[in-house]
Amino acid sequence: MIDIHYQDFRLHADPSRVVVRPFHIAWGGHGGPPSRTERLVGEVLQMTPQEARNQLEIVLKDFEARHWQTRRVFMTRYDQIEDMLDLKGEEIGDEKRQLIGAYFCHEYSYAAAALMNPSAVPHFDQSGMPAGSQRMLMSMRAVGEGHISSVAFREGIITEDGHLVLAPEPPFATATDAVGTGETEMPTGAVTVHRHRDSTLSGTVIFPITTAQSKGLEDLRIVRFEHDDDGVEWIGTYTAYNGSVIQSELMRTRDFRAFDLVPMTGGAARNKGMALFPRKVNGQYMMIGRSDGENLFLLKSDQLTHWEDGAKILTPKFGWELVQIGNCGPPIELDEGWLLLTHGVGAMRKYSIGAALLDKNDPAKVLGRTVQPILAAKDQDREGYVPNVVYSCGAMKHGDQLFLPYGIADSSIGFAFVSIKELLAAM
Repeated sequence: MIDIHYQDFRLHADPSRVVVRPFHIAWGGHGGPPSRTERLVGEVLQMTPQEARNQLEIVLKDFEARHWQTRRVFMTRYDQIEDMLDLKGEEIGDEKRQLIGAYFCHEYSYAAAALMNPSAVPHFDQSGMPAGSQRMLMSMRAVGEGHISSVAFREGIITEDGHLVLAPEPPFATATDAVGTGETEMPTGAVTVHRHRDSTLSGTVIFPITTAQSKGLEDLRIVRFEHDDDGVEWIGTYTAYNGSVIQSELMRTRDFRAFDLVPMTGGAARNKGMALFPRKVNGQYMMIGRSDGENLFLLKSDQLTHWEDGAKILTPKFGWELVQIGNCGPPIELDEGWLLLTHGVGAMRKYSIGAALLDKNDPAKVLGRTVQPILAAKDQDREGYVPNVVYSCGAMKHGDQLFLPYGIADSSIGFAFVSIKELLAAM
């Protein structure tokens, strides 16, 4: 029997967590000239200085205390509209420019419906950590209005005695900015988004920006990837969803300031749930994928952005996983091999988390797997938006323990520590 040590707190949906986002009027439809954007800007320019001041005061009274550097956000948004319409900003007063910016922004509650499906990696900054402790960085799937998913982050410290201490959540959240995206239509293909220079990572949210992502960035599985040239990059795989079609994409960053969101190509990229190994194996990039929606496959590629279907390595075997299996995050390298957390779906669509051990030199070889799940939906873990689901997008090694954050009923996030020795012994 594996002893699970649960933390006595959870993260829940919070409708008070709001950000200011661009309001793209033109994305909602196109009319004849003048455009809605031109008409709206024209109305503000026709206001007297006092009328503009009065309108801006109303906006600031309602929203300035709820957001970080609200006036600067409005001015940044104005600059984007100015470029679009070729306005002469030097002839427009600050108040009118702020008011124009406010008309092209809106408030969005990014985690009103759920926080779920976390993925944990060692933090990029370990300075000042005492022996046996390490900083942790966690990504989360945040679900807000319209059931649109975004990526949120939370930082914390795992102590030597195996406790998680989360960094305080900043009072204001900020959305990443996409430079160079147009107002007339949503961008396509790869984009780069930037964290504001003064914002903390724990208060940063990455929203859908392209047409392929328009309805959500789902289930980021993030890994600290070591390149052959000793360079380190944090790479996450996630599902882009546009309301009808899914597509696997990569989030890539070296500094957590700029994030490249890059579509993947190839047959395997048409599916969700891909998880990248933290380094090349035998000179190739490798992933775990679920190409048929039921079994787990080992994928190999010479390119990070192109993936074809691979070889089947794990199929449903035990009662708790007979419906389907999938991965619960990137493989974790141990002396004994690659530790792969899995999820299984059993009767009544009950989700459980198990594990398998893959050969270090040939990950297609399965050395062992847990007969019983290590964590399953039960008692307080059963209730939520989607009942009877426990799910993780990535655990991390901490000494001889496995730190496992997990989603509960597609609604909240819990935390647990598992002995790696006991886990391997249960296979």
